[in-house]
Amino acid sequence: MFYNIEGEKVSIRIKAQPAASKNEFCEIYGEDAIKIRIKAPAVEGAANKELVKFLAKSFKVSKSDILFKSGQQSKIKIIEFPITEKFNEWISENGYR
Repeated sequence: MFYNIEGEKVSIRIKAQPAASKNEFCEIYGEDAIKIRIKAPAVEGAANKELVKFLAKSFKVSKSDILFKSGQQSKIKIIEFPITEKFNEWISENGYR
């Protein structure tokens, strides 16, 4: 599974694809990551900033609450943030439970 819930926090394993035409969630990548396309290029942290902005907007969480657990310089990243109702809805709507 690409996400792990511990207490009030969720960690997501992400395969980031920078320099895409738009920000969007894609398919499951391998067995334990979700692919996310990001508009910004992988230059000077621009893609990471755009990824944080996209996740914050998607799951209704503050940008400052989104933490990189690992992979800031890698295409595979683990990101942690507080669980929100929007995240639970997204998991249910996409059949990830």
